[in-house]
Amino acid sequence: MDNVISVILGGGRGTRLYPLTKERSKPAVPLAGKYRLIDIPVSNSLNSGINKIYVLTQFNSASLHRHITRSYKFDNFSKGFIEVLAANQTIGSLDWYQGTADAVRQNLRFFDQPNIEYILILSGDQLYRMNYQHFIREHIKSGAEVTVSAIPSERRHAQALGLLKINEQGRIVGFSEKPKDEAVIDTLSLDASFFEKRGVEPKGRTLLASMGIYLFNIGVLKEVLKKSQKPDFGKEIIPEIIKERAVHAYLFDGYWEDIGTIKSFYEANLELATLSPRFNLYSEKNPIYTSPLSLPGAIINNCRIIKSIIADGCIIDSGEISDSVIGFRTRIEKNTTIRSSVLMGADYYETKENIRANKEKGIPNIGIGENTKIVGAIVDKNVHIGENVHIENTKKIETFDAENYMIRDSIIIIPKGSVIPSNTVI
Repeated sequence: MDNVISVILGGGRGTRLYPLTKERSKPAVPLAGKYRLIDIPVSNSLNSGINKIYVLTQFNSASLHRHITRSYKFDNFSKGFIEVLAANQTIGSLDWYQGTADAVRQNLRFFDQPNIEYILILSGDQLYRMNYQHFIREHIKSGAEVTVSAIPSERRHAQALGLLKINEQGRIVGFSEKPKDEAVIDTLSLDASFFEKRGVEPKGRTLLASMGIYLFNIGVLKEVLKKSQKPDFGKEIIPEIIKERAVHAYLFDGYWEDIGTIKSFYEANLELATLSPRFNLYSEKNPIYTSPLSLPGAIINNCRIIKSIIADGCIIDSGEISDSVIGFRTRIEKNTTIRSSVLMGADYYETKENIRANKEKGIPNIGIGENTKIVGAIVDKNVHIGENVHIENTKKIETFDAENYMIRDSIIIIPKGSVIPSNTVI
């Protein structure tokens, strides 16, 4: 894998994940109590033997840069590195990244290194586990110039995906982005035998959807991006080059989730708290790496906890927690109920001085106060929630904006650093 560079795309403004992206980029959004989304593609790369990694970002990149700097270090005898390339003005370009392809185009000078033959382009906001060595070997074996990772999909999801048309040799001969016409979808459908020949059980799936993961021969990548100034790989570059380049598909038949919306983020986190999640964090051979925080184990007193993740450094006193994710340094006071919620925790423990100052201002301490009930919510970091608070979307409101909370996809979101006074009902 010494001849491969992994390029992770940090994404745009992350408007569909707002307000979780209000103060951070998409890849820096916390996941499963202690990780960040960026840890997934980085860990997949490292577990695949790829240790030359660039992360391209431009929005709210400070926390992402800090996390990567703290989490990933290589010794002096390793050729490995992880670098963040934030958008900046150069002689060649005065603009921010206009899309995925434009982001790579603006940074080609960093990737054009001796002995580098392949550029692996990854998304920074997907949850999956893949051994990229298999992907790269298939690319070489097929003689492809570009390979797109594709996942089998059912017809009912067709209108939300970029669909590929494949011939018997695995070459992509057609592409349709989120097709609405049933006749078009028919032309993209594949027989069960297509999947079976490749060792994949159809299970009622008849379509192949692009995962937004691409492998380019570096020479081809340079030629393609020089010839076309189109800004996006999935919508423009890939459909444009399939007629003149050998673009193949690599079939991936595992768990894959695009964490692009509040609903998908919420559901993916809650599933990770089950006993048999489709994405398994408990793999000794392929661990998910993250920042090694020096935190004590959680203190849990007189609690009833069902199907939940409790991260390090939490202090929880006599309450009930079910189907939830509790992030590190979360403080939960007496007689509190947390159900079907994601609490991201805190970046620090409050000192006695902080607590005294909060009291003088009438602000609750960071954490969850006594006799509080939270159901179906996402509580971002460093939130102050007082006593006798009830947070639950009992009216099933789909979308709503208030001063210190929002509702998206019927999920209540308390933004980072918000203050919810005692006796509040949301």
